[in-house]
Amino acid sequence: MNLRKAYLIVFILLVVDQLSKIYIKTNFILGDEIKVMGMSWFRIHFIENEGMAWGTVIPGLYGKLFLTIFRLVAVTGIGYWLWDSVKKKSSNFLIVAISLILAGAFGNIIDSVFYGVIFDESYGNLATLFADKPYGHWLYGRVVDMLYFPLFEGNWPEWFPIWGGQHFKFFNAIFNIADMAISTGVGILLVFNKNIIAMFASLIFRYEKVLASLKCCFLRCFYSLFSGVCSGKTDGCN
Repeated sequence: MNLRKAYLIVFILLVVDQLSKIYIKTNFILGDEIKVMGMSWFRIHFIENEGMAWGTVIPGLYGKLFLTIFRLVAVTGIGYWLWDSVKKKSSNFLIVAISLILAGAFGNIIDSVFYGVIFDESYGNLATLFADKPYGHWLYGRVVDMLYFPLFEGNWPEWFPIWGGQHFKFFNAIFNIADMAISTGVGILLVFNKNIIAMFASLIFRYEKVLASLKCCFLRCFYSLFSGVCSGKTDGCN
């Protein structure tokens, strides 16, 4: 795949992501929710995310600024990764995966950098695009999320550790098109990228070797403890 096609993927996803967010911002009040085609498991629920995934927030006055700058640096690195992969004629799976991750990262960066200065508040009223009194500052925008898939819900059994008896809902995360692109790209990398598969296989092999070594040490100590003799070797150990 050439760089033009990769950039086309990024561009199309960016347009879809931003159009969906602008529509939600200008047609929904914060917290509004509708069922898509009457389906209880697929809803549009408008929230704004000031931090990272799952609503995680970096505390402090400059936490949001640090996060936005970090995203800008990260997307620069991902862009170089895409360019380098195309130049090296890497597999289409890898190039598509990086393109999806780049598009998703860019999509959320646009929110963080610009939305604070082009939209006003969505609390209690519909936001206005290019508002006279925007809600924030450059680099302090909030990411718009809206896709909600509560597939099922219920209560944990009383005997279940930690969460016993508590109510749960799956899937309770609310996300956007950019998040979907990033998740899909990472999924493609994990499934189809041979280098990553080899890396995981290597980690598993090393983990098994560590477990085997610990087992041998335990057997030696156990034998020494009950025999009173320090064993030089135990069956199956080196």
